[in-house]
This record gives sequence, C-alpha cells and structure tokens, in this order.
Amino acid sequence: MSTINTNCRRIDCPEDPDQIIEIVGHDFGLSRRTFVTALGAGILIAVVAKTALGQEQDQPVQGEQRRRVPGGGRRQSPPVPVEARVHLGKDGSITVLAGKVEGGQGARAQLSQAAAEELRVPIERVAMVLADTELAPDDGITAGSRTTPSTVPAVRAACMMARNMLAQHAAAQWKIDAAAVDVRDGAALEKSGDRKLSYADFASSDPQSLKQVAPNDLAVTGVEQWQVLGQSAARPNGRDIVTGKHTYPSDLIRPGMLYGKILRPPSFGAKLSAIDLAPARAIDGVVAVHDGNFVGVAAPSTFLAKGAIKAITESAKWEPTAGHPPSDKLFAHLRENARGGVPRNPRAEHANSAAKTLKATYNVPYVQHAPMEPRAAVAEWQDGKLTVWTATQNPFGVRRELAGAFRIQESNVRVIVPDFGGGFGGKHTGECAVEAARLARAAQKPVALRWTRAEEFTWAYFRPAAVMDVEATLSADGALTSWHFVNINAGRPGIQTPYKVPEPSTPAVDSAPPLRHGSYRALAATANNFARESFMDELAAAAGKDPLDFRLAHLENDRLRAALEAAANAFGWADRKPKQDRANVGFGLACAVEKGSYVAAVAEVEVDRAKNAFHVRRLTQAFECGKITTPRNCRSQVLGSILQALGPTLREQTTFERGRVTNASFYQYEVPRLADVPRIDIHLLDRPDLPPAGAGETPLICIAPAIANAIFDACGQRLRDLPLKLGPLDSAAQSDT
Repeated sequence: MSTINTNCRRIDCPEDPDQIIEIVGHDFGLSRRTFVTALGAGILIAVVAKTALGQEQDQPVQGEQRRRVPGGGRRQSPPVPVEARVHLGKDGSITVLAGKVEGGQGARAQLSQAAAEELRVPIERVAMVLADTELAPDDGITAGSRTTPSTVPAVRAACMMARNMLAQHAAAQWKIDAAAVDVRDGAALEKSGDRKLSYADFASSDPQSLKQVAPNDLAVTGVEQWQVLGQSAARPNGRDIVTGKHTYPSDLIRPGMLYGKILRPPSFGAKLSAIDLAPARAIDGVVAVHDGNFVGVAAPSTFLAKGAIKAITESAKWEPTAGHPPSDKLFAHLRENARGGVPRNPRAEHANSAAKTLKATYNVPYVQHAPMEPRAAVAEWQDGKLTVWTATQNPFGVRRELAGAFRIQESNVRVIVPDFGGGFGGKHTGECAVEAARLARAAQKPVALRWTRAEEFTWAYFRPAAVMDVEATLSADGALTSWHFVNINAGRPGIQTPYKVPEPSTPAVDSAPPLRHGSYRALAATANNFARESFMDELAAAAGKDPLDFRLAHLENDRLRAALEAAANAFGWADRKPKQDRANVGFGLACAVEKGSYVAAVAEVEVDRAKNAFHVRRLTQAFECGKITTPRNCRSQVLGSILQALGPTLREQTTFERGRVTNASFYQYEVPRLADVPRIDIHLLDRPDLPPAGAGETPLICIAPAIANAIFDACGQRLRDLPLKLGPLDSAAQSDT
C-alpha cells in the first residue's frame, strides 16, 4: 500500500458510480454497549431509508429533461433498515446518528438542523454522532454532494417518526385523538389543556413496543413551516475547533501508542529487492516490518521512528520502473495511450456543409487536493478485532478495505472518523489506515501514522489530468449545428453540453495515466466545463456574437438561464465599458449544471503587458441548488469552491520527472495566496419550490473558463491549458477553422 501503481484502475463504488478510486471530548474506546450505557437508558427509533446514492447527476438536455448517462444518473436502490438512527434518553438527551463525515463542509450543523426541525427541539438539544461504522448507519461515501439530497431526508424521516410516536404515545396516555396533540420544544402538549409529555417520559415507557419503521415516503415538514431549516446555524462544535480543544485524527493518542513511519520508494513503481532491518531493530523500542514492498517502523516517538527509517534507508535496494514520462510529455502520453484510440466525430461530414467549423484542444494537468490535514490514522488490535481512527470521506468503504487487506470479517473492523481537516475528494481510500494497522499488528500496540506534507503531495492520488478535443459547426446565422467533445482520461461528469445542438457527441475514453488518480471536488466536471465554456466563447467570437447572447440563444434550461442572467446582471455585463475604453481589462463568463445545482460566473481580469501577467480583479457568481437549507453554510461552500478553483486556474499543477514529484511542498506547489483573492460577489438563488441539492462541488467549475474568457477579452489570447499562462502578447492562439 505504500507504492503507487502506475496503471490506475477503476473499481466499482456502489454509492457513487462516477468516483475514480484505486485500491492499492470523545471516548475513543467506546463500544456499542458502553455507547448505549453512556447515553442512558432509552429507545432507538429504527427507520427505513434508501441506500445512500453517491453521485446524482442532473444532466440538462433540451430544457429541463434529464438523461441517464453511463456511470451516473438517478438511481433508486431498495430500502434497507437503518438501526438506531435516533436515540431518546431517559434523561432527555437526544442523539442522532449518521454515516456521513464532517471534513469542514458543514454536515454536522446541517444534519443537526434537519433533526431539530422534525423533532421540534432547539438545535442545541441534538447530539450528532457521525461516521462510526459500529454505531452509525451506512449512509455511503461523503461525495457527489449527496448529504443534502440523500442523508438529510433520511434523518428527517427518522426524526419525524419519533415525533409522531411521541404524539401518539401522549394521545394514548390521555385517551384523546392524536390530532389533539401538538409537539413543540421537545414535548407533546395537549392543545386544549395543560397536559405535557416529554421525549424523556416517552423514553421511559416500554421501548420494545415503540421500535417502529418509518416509511420512505413519510411526509416531513413543508418548507413554508420550517423553523430551524432554512436558517443559518453555527457549527455545533465550533468553539472546540477555534479554541483547539477538538481532537483531529492527527491529534489522537491511545494508551501505550507507538508512532509509525513508512519507507517510501524513491520513484513511482519502484520495487524493493533487498533491505536490512537490523539497524532499525537495534534502536530501543522500535518495531520494524518488511512485507514485499512494504517497509515501516513503529517507535515510542516520532523522532525515534524517523531515525529508524534513516538507519535502514541506505540498505534498501530498489528496482526502478523504466519509461515513466515526465510532466512536460503528459498530454502527448495520454493521447497516445487512449484506450481504443480517440473517437472520431460521427458527424464529421457535416463540416463540409457548415458555414464555419471550429476545432480546439484543451489540457488540464494533475493537481493535488492539498487538505489542511494530511492523511492520518491510529490503529489498534484487540482480541482479533481492529479499530481505526482516521480521516476519510468513506468510512464504510475503508472498513471494507481493511477487512479485505487483513482477511477478516467486516464485523471485526470498526472505523471511526473524528471531524477532520479537509478532503475535497482526496480521502476516499484507506491506505494510511491499512499502513497503520499493519504496523499495529506487528507491534501489538496501537500505532499512529501521520503522513507528512511531502508524502501527501507524492503518494496521495491526484485529480486526473485530461486532454479534451472539441469540434463544432455553426450555421450562417450563428447557430450551433453539431458538437463533438472528447475527454481523454478524466471521465464523464460535466461532459454533456447543456446547449441546444442536434445529436451532440460526447465520448470519454480512459488512458494509461502515469500517476495514480482519483476523485477531486467536482470530479471531471472541472476539466470538461473549462473546455466547453472556453470553446463556447470561441464559437461566439466566430459567430460575431456577444458571449452572453450566444449562450442564451442556445439555452432552453430555465434554471441555468436564470443563473446566467442573475450573474450577468449582478456583474453589470450589459453596462460594461466598450472595448476601446478599457485597455488591458477584460470580462468573461461561464455557466454550468452539475449534481443537480446550477452556477454561472463572470470574471474581470486586468492584463499587465509589461510583466506579461494578469490579475483577477473581480468574480461574480450566481448559484442555485433548489431550496437552501443552511444559508450561511451554503455561502461558505460557494466561497470555498471559488477560492479552491483559483488554485488550478492560476498556478497549481503537479510536476514530475524520472518518476518523482518535483514540487512536493507548499513552497513549490503554490495554492492561492491572499494576494490572489479578488473582490468576490456571491448571489444565492433560493428556490423554495424545488428540493434541495448539494452545494459542495458545483460552484467550483465555472471559475477557470470565466477567467480564461476574460483574458481573451482583455488581450486577444486564447489560453487552452491550465494553469493559465500568458504567452508572448504579440501571438494570440486561435481556433483551427
């Protein structure tokens, strides 16, 4: 697990078919029995919920129609029972359980609000247990913006059932009709009297007779009646976060714990042929492990673990993998290794009769997720059972990975995920957990393994690099008459065009990637929307049309039109100065739909001709995700997406040579700085008439094309590679026509 496979392979992810995955205070000793004991006697409300769906893609085709796409689309799975979604304690405590994780995206607050809304209690009354595979239901991977449309409804249904049961119990006790009972502030109240029965009273009754099942179609509180949802709420453990009291996975300490380090190969794919562990084992308290390509040590301190690794490094003999391409040959490598070749345009002959034909190629490099907290895990074996505390977006998937790695039953593996410091799609796999568990089994003690920043930049998987070929034709009046879009290597998310065009062709093909790649915030939609929205501007220029007017003329999707018009109006697109009156300043826009939400962005860029550089001065973004459940958190998600998108747009890219990453530090790999942040205007379009969708990914995908289009407007250069870099200002790249 410590090496990178040079040939990445996709595996089926049952919750999320579009994900790209390669397998290569708290009481942290809490058991199920002690969990229930600690909460106090009470009842667990068992409910039925649909299995979590990892990735739901709403693909707009000719208006509001939805089209099922390979590896995505809407899926409905048979309902499965979810044990102990809600715990009502005799002491009045209320605990709600969910399998989602909190990695800074706001799930803890949102799910707490959902529970409080249906239970009719203040949010402070709800204790939320997340991402513990022994206690919480399997809500699937935290990815694809699925918490809002999938897990929130499941939590609401369970809590609604608990509330109904309280009302029915009170009615039976008082011998009145349930309609004469109201539930508010955590208690059932007789509408025409003064009798009162609390959740604690309810929990003291016979729990066996109260474990009912909530149907999937249970009616929950309507939007017009929301009291908690639809409002902004602080993160329940926010004080612990800002005061440093919160225990992150990298902070965990277990009794008798050792600290691990792994000997990493000198290059991708290198195989270990010989090593001498004696110098490491000679250090007092050190346990050294060698198993195939895996070499690791566990020691009483990190300092000693580092020393042990250093002591055996010189004895390690490695056989390098030949022919690993450098990053400056990446795109040619992907094209040459496209599986089955690059698909031809099925309507190529249409170009002969078209008024204009345009072709262009766009390239997107590898980038890293760069979370604040690198991978970390603590593993502990006890009586043949394994418990791992780790930072992952996929707790149940990591449990399966651990069980498979050690050939034990999943019931003997427990994965606990404390709130952690960011993932962005980069923590779906459990390599760090497996490494820690291997060391812990050898040492027969708990072992903590914390990846360094260099390890995170090198050995964690990357956002896929991609090559995109785009070809389209225009009629004499500037209408799109054909569309052919090919993605090589990155995948299908965001590949379908939302614009009206006859018989669009949008194939995606795999390649033989030189680096291990996997999911990233918004997946391939980042690459596909950069290429499509940049090319739409090229088409608008070829047609002699304003970029906004050209898009609107080809959009029949009312929600996407509304987002685009909202962004343009908020920016003042119609009132911008004529080109001759704004030397070196340009404006660009882009729009897209992904994960059931809609986004449009407008950028203002200034080009410095003396320095051959550009500066983003302003970004305006409109975002619509149906009914907004948590306004402040939604705005934070949009803002975070914009800031993250600036990185790969301006500078971020992973460089490598001779099988080694050459910029594996924040000094060399430059994420956005404060100086890069422009004025940002965010406009949330609240739609109470539509169901809520996720907001964690879609706001990212329009930033790069909007900035690229603004650069062209400023100086006439078409930049088709990320990150965007100006060439000589006397040469402007143009489409092949």
